[in-house]
Amino acid sequence: MTPLSRRVLLPAALAVLLAGCGGRPGAEPAAPQVSGSAPPSLSAPAGSTPHALRRSVPVRLTIPAIGVDTPLMRLGLASDGTVQVPPVTAHDRAGWYAHSPTPGQTGPSVILGHVTVGSYGDGVFRHLARLRRGDRIQTRLESGTTAVFTVSSVRTVAKADFPAKDVYGDVGRPELRVITCGGPRSGDGYPDNVIVFAVLTSTTP
Repeated sequence: MTPLSRRVLLPAALAVLLAGCGGRPGAEPAAPQVSGSAPPSLSAPAGSTPHALRRSVPVRLTIPAIGVDTPLMRLGLASDGTVQVPPVTAHDRAGWYAHSPTPGQTGPSVILGHVTVGSYGDGVFRHLARLRRGDRIQTRLESGTTAVFTVSSVRTVAKADFPAKDVYGDVGRPELRVITCGGPRSGDGYPDNVIVFAVLTSTTP
C-alpha cells in the first residue's frame, strides 16, 4: 500500500490495497477494492515541519502510546497485484511497503501490520485503533536517523470503501500511513481497515 510505484500511484488505476489482516496461517482473505475519495485535510501539529530526509530504508517502528516496538520487513506486490502483508507467524512484525517513500521522504510512506495472527493470537497492531491525534510514531532508518511522526488522524473505513487517494495520493511533505484491519472479526477476516495518518515533526540522529 502506498504511493509511487509504477502502477500504484495512479489512484484511478490502483486495484487493491490490503489483502490479509491475520487470518489462520496460510489464509488469504480477499483484498478490498479501491474507491476514490478526496484526500483529507491533514493539519500539521504546531511548530515548523522539518526538512524531508534522504532515502533510507526503515528498520524499526516504535509507537509508545500502544506499546509497539517492532522490526520492519520489506513488502512488495503479490502476483495478483495486491500489496503484500507480513506472514502470519507467532513472532509477528510489521512491514514497510517498498514502493512507497521511505519514512521522512516527501510523500506518504506506508507501513502495514496484522491486528491478529490466526491461532497465534494478537498481532503487532492489535491496539492501533487506540491511537489519538498528537501521539508519536518513531521510525528508525538504516542511516541511523530516527524520523518522528505525530498522528494527525485515525480513521476506520470499510475495506470496500478503502480511500486510495487519501492513502497513496501525492502530498508535499513527509507523511506516514500505518494500516491494519479493524471492525468485528468474522471467520478469518475483518470488514474494515484502521488507517493512521501522521506527519513528520522531528528527526534525531
